[in-house]
Amino acid sequence: MSILRSLTQLFVVCCLSLPLLAHAQDTREEGPALLQALAEASSADKGDVISRIAKSGDERARDWLAAFADGKLSRIEDSGQFVIVLENRGRNWTVADALTGEPMGEVSRRELDTIRINNALRRELDSILSVIDLTVNNAERRLEAARALRGRVDAALSKRLAELLPDESDDRVRTVLQDALAIYRLEQGDITAVAPLSGSLNSEVRAALTSAARSDDPKLVAAANDALASIEQKLKFNRAAETLYFGLSLGSVLVLAAIGLAITFGVMGVINMAHGELIMLGAYTTWGMQQLLPGQPGLALVLSIPAGFLVSALAGVAIERSVIQFLKGRPLETLLATFGVSLILQQLVRTVISPLNRTVITPEWMSGSVMINEALSLTLNRLYVLGFALVVFAGLMLIMRKTRLGLEVRAVTQNRAMARSMGIKATRVDIMTFALGSGVAGLAGVALSQLTNVGPNLGQNYIIDSFMVVVFGGVGSLWGTLVAGLSLGTINQLLEPWAGAVLAKIVVLVFIILFIQKRPRGLFPQKGRAAEG
Repeated sequence: MSILRSLTQLFVVCCLSLPLLAHAQDTREEGPALLQALAEASSADKGDVISRIAKSGDERARDWLAAFADGKLSRIEDSGQFVIVLENRGRNWTVADALTGEPMGEVSRRELDTIRINNALRRELDSILSVIDLTVNNAERRLEAARALRGRVDAALSKRLAELLPDESDDRVRTVLQDALAIYRLEQGDITAVAPLSGSLNSEVRAALTSAARSDDPKLVAAANDALASIEQKLKFNRAAETLYFGLSLGSVLVLAAIGLAITFGVMGVINMAHGELIMLGAYTTWGMQQLLPGQPGLALVLSIPAGFLVSALAGVAIERSVIQFLKGRPLETLLATFGVSLILQQLVRTVISPLNRTVITPEWMSGSVMINEALSLTLNRLYVLGFALVVFAGLMLIMRKTRLGLEVRAVTQNRAMARSMGIKATRVDIMTFALGSGVAGLAGVALSQLTNVGPNLGQNYIIDSFMVVVFGGVGSLWGTLVAGLSLGTINQLLEPWAGAVLAKIVVLVFIILFIQKRPRGLFPQKGRAAEG
């Protein structure tokens, strides 16, 4: 009985499958006839043939229509075989069989008869291809196709979209399709279409509403103007959010550039004018790692983080041992000496590498942007730099609060003489502190290499801003450096659209001068020796 039941079930399945198989076979056999009709039809009749191909259910229909729209659907004159041109450069073109998709190699372009298309048919095809794309299983492809339809819907397409809308499962696609239909209705003068569009940030929606605001219907004009006013408020909010994001990203760069300076300035009282060149060395280290690992920018960037830190740290130790240790307690002399060191480092890079700027390749995972909405997107490279700055800051805080080096640094900062009497080797602390601050400058260079070109003058663009951040935040204060860097970066970005880049910096400088008149020790003043000096 079980065997009989199994045979019966198998028979039923076969019977149910036969119509499907027959339909698939019919559509595949119909393909040559459809292509033949498309090739032989007049321009006026090609539209009907295109509709037949789109409704045929053949899985190859989309490729045929896309090739036809691009002028790449042809047939070989001698055999009449239909082909799709894959590459049309030179005398011989690379083609594939339109029916089977199998590559056929190269064919002389003189042997090919291209199926002609005019602009009217091309516009019609764009809509048809979009509708075909709206039926695929991939939600992202459906979303892309739906976005392409906004502002391009006609009467026939609106009916087809209305049929597809109830079956759409993805909320994003459904929203975009509703916008596309509402734009079409608004173009026909339907005032009820204004309400669904009033919150959209899409440029096609704004164009449709702007056009409606110039119509002869006073009610439609009033509704469209109200919708545009609502959209403008949203756009202002998104522009403010974008400005804030760029300000924070600029501020994160200032934090990275200034935090190492804050450490050395706070502990040793050294005005290091070569700090910008230590940033430059970190950036050049990133470029050098990419030369060692060609074709692997992501791996090179990851390895550049420890490498950039070490290169700049060693350069910092060399500067401290060769110059700064002989000028302790004489800040003006250290300023002049380190300025001379900065010029030497710049010329050394020009001589050894090149005076020309170098481009560092951004890894794929740092390229592109995160789209929040249609009016706001966040570039990934700046997002990564912002996160990197916060990680470096957290790491420095852990070093200062949880390690012996941090304890000794804080002791020397507050009272150098008392720290010496307690057995702390202040000279060793100075060396380690300068190495740490210089290494962090190298990390700033690694980050900057992803935002700008690498050149010998890279550090000079940030040295003055770094000193302003340190003074504004409080000498030797890490928290002050973080708050001051992010604040000044944001203020500068807010001022630039109205005042320009140069005047914005002047305004920030005047603000800091006035601020330190009231609070000479900055936002977060240090205690101990730093406060006394």
